[in-house]
Amino acid sequence: MTQADLSAEWFAKMASVDTPTICNALELARGERSVLGYTRGTPVAAPRPLPAFVGYARTLRYSAAAPGGLAPAEARAMRLAYYRYIEPKGTPVVVVMQDIDDTPGLGSFWGEVNSNIHQALGVRGVLTNGSVRDLDVLAPGLPIIAGSVGPSHGFSNVVDFDKPVTVFGLAVKPGDLIHADRHGAAIIPPELADRMPHCIDVCVAREKPVLDATRKPGFSVADIEKAFGEADDIH
Repeated sequence: MTQADLSAEWFAKMASVDTPTICNALELARGERSVLGYTRGTPVAAPRPLPAFVGYARTLRYSAAAPGGLAPAEARAMRLAYYRYIEPKGTPVVVVMQDIDDTPGLGSFWGEVNSNIHQALGVRGVLTNGSVRDLDVLAPGLPIIAGSVGPSHGFSNVVDFDKPVTVFGLAVKPGDLIHADRHGAAIIPPELADRMPHCIDVCVAREKPVLDATRKPGFSVADIEKAFGEADDIH
């Protein structure tokens, strides 16, 4: 399945569920469990936990620990080239930024100004192992899934972009289809994309008998057994 094959309805369906549900649906779509293709660790969701987002990865590598090697005019040109690169132009875009410093988060790329720039450009969301700041004045509609919170931007250098990155243990290539929320992120392989809406529906339907049973008066293990049997019959 190519980018052109995925409809607005498909993206809306993916964004309507959380990333744990996406991980469950991916297991069903591939026919087995896996410990690959999703992030590890405990991220920070800023400016607050927002709904899930999904889009194609635009990648960035960043450093804040020391002055960069570019002259001011070159650094400005690099920053503008990056903004042109991530501008969606009709394609849902998720920015995935790897902070490559020995101590990620020493200086933040994500504050009031950059969050508003990215929101205004139409970026769906951000995934980074770096830090976020300006929590009270971040762009209100841009979900940022970050590694930490910090006060300074340090030296704030765009190192390069449109190259493979690794964030929270997840290897991401430019163009990968990313789903993310407060829990972290997962990659949706293109060969499984067309199966995902059905697999999401099945996952939700299989959970319903168990959850409904827990809300009944006098709930017991017998109710669990019956609910598990009902769930097993849903395909």
